[in-house]
Parts: sequence; C-alpha cells; structure tokens
Amino acid sequence: MNTLSFFLLLVASIASPAAAADSTSAFIYAGCSQTSYAPGSPSQLNVDSLLSSLASASSASPYSNLTSAPAFGLFQCRGDLQASDCADCVRSALSRISSLCPFAAGAAVQLAGCFLRYGNDSFVGKPDTSVLYKKCGAVAGGGYGPDQIGIRDAALAALAGGVNGATAGGYRVGGAGYVQAVAQCVGDQSASQCDDCVAAAVAQLRAACGYAVAGDAYLGKCYARFWYNGNGAYNDEADHHHHHDDDETGKTAAIVIGLIAGVALLIMFLTFLRKSGSYGKD
Repeated sequence: MNTLSFFLLLVASIASPAAAADSTSAFIYAGCSQTSYAPGSPSQLNVDSLLSSLASASSASPYSNLTSAPAFGLFQCRGDLQASDCADCVRSALSRISSLCPFAAGAAVQLAGCFLRYGNDSFVGKPDTSVLYKKCGAVAGGGYGPDQIGIRDAALAALAGGVNGATAGGYRVGGAGYVQAVAQCVGDQSASQCDDCVAAAVAQLRAACGYAVAGDAYLGKCYARFWYNGNGAYNDEADHHHHHDDDETGKTAAIVIGLIAGVALLIMFLTFLRKSGSYGKD
C-alpha cells in the first residue's frame, strides 16, 4: 500500500493560530486506507504497539517516527506548542483515528495542533506534495487596498527557506503588513524537500484563494496558511457561522431529498404489491 485513500470526514473553520490557541485538537481532515486488518491479529498488535510508542514519545519531542514491523508511523506537532500541549494533541489524534478508521491498515489525521500517520508502507522520509485538504476564507468585503494580493504574497514569500529568518525546515512564520502566514513540514523531510513542499502549498493558496481573508493548504508532508489581522480584521467567528449555515442548508436539502426518494420507493413497492395481487387473482 503506497498511498492512503484520503477523504474528508469533517471540516474545521479556518482560524489563525492565535484564535485557535485553545483548540489545538480542532479537526481538519482524516483519511483511512482501503485495506484493514482483522481484530486481534498480529497486525493489530503491531499497530497498537506503534501508536502507544508514538503517544509516549509526544511528551518529550514535537516530532518522532517509529517502526513496529511491518508498521511505520510518525507524528508532528505544531512548532509553537508546549510539550504538554503536543502530547495532548497526539492523544486526541489517536482517539480520532481509533473512532474514524477502526482496524485500518493505514490512516492519517490532521488536527489544528498536530499530524499523525501510520501505515504498512515505508512512507517516512519520502516527499509528498499531493493536496490533502485546501480551504479559503470569505472574500474580503472592503477596507483593503489594491495592494492586498501583493501584501499576501509577500507574507507567503517569507515562508521560503532562508527568507526573513525562516528556517530551512520545521515551523516557519512570515508576515507583511496586516497579513500573517505560517508553514511547517513534517520532520522526516530534508531542507530541500521542505522548501519544495512549502512552495507547492503556497502556490495552491495563491491560485485558489484570491482576495480571501484566509487560506489553508495541507499537503502530504507540509502545510501553509495565511490570515488577515489588524487592518484586515478577519472575523473567525463570522466566517465560522457562515460556513455553519451553509452546512445546515446542505443537511436540510439532503434530508428533503432522502424523504422524497423514500416516498417514491414506497409508492413503487405498493404498486408492485398491487399488481402482484391482481396477477394472482387472474
């Protein structure tokens, strides 16, 4: 198994790290492999041992990769987290994987404060710039000058390795004017791999998010994010309610469609029974 079959299970609202300081366990995305192992099998014992070791390691380090043959796994905590917060986040990620991907041979989960992945393929150390999750905030409603795109791009450019104090790998912070940006690579990436991954994530944000007041791009081995503050005055709460309303509308539509389909099937079934009864009488 070389690739996890990733799918979105739930979407968290875009928020700046400052706004999300108390929600490091906020859910971003998760994915499960198409293959699974049997409960109580040696594979389950290997995976359980691996995940337990990763949980223990998270209290001492923001990144670790371990092997419990033939299972491989790693976790990465956000660069600004304290050790205790990192450990709490990883434990939350393990709980998510257990509930969302039971007995999956491979799985990954991204929370606001950490990333966790395991599988039976040797993905550790390999680059991966595939897009797993991407989201843009609301379009700026006013109050921004014509240089908005230039300021955003300058903030994102500061995430490049060696620019404005950005480190070659790990947690990177950039900013320009009223725009802030962050990026981080998984700890198994070299400096050049990290640079390539961050550049790919930044390209996704530039292409997709236009005049949006915030954007997230999570790739296989890194992520990049930006948001407006100060003059930008990005309102997380307003944007959250906006997306929540959209979600509720979608749920209502799905319920209505389901009811209509159910009534149609019931009518077809009753018609079939009536015709069958008529046929028997003849």
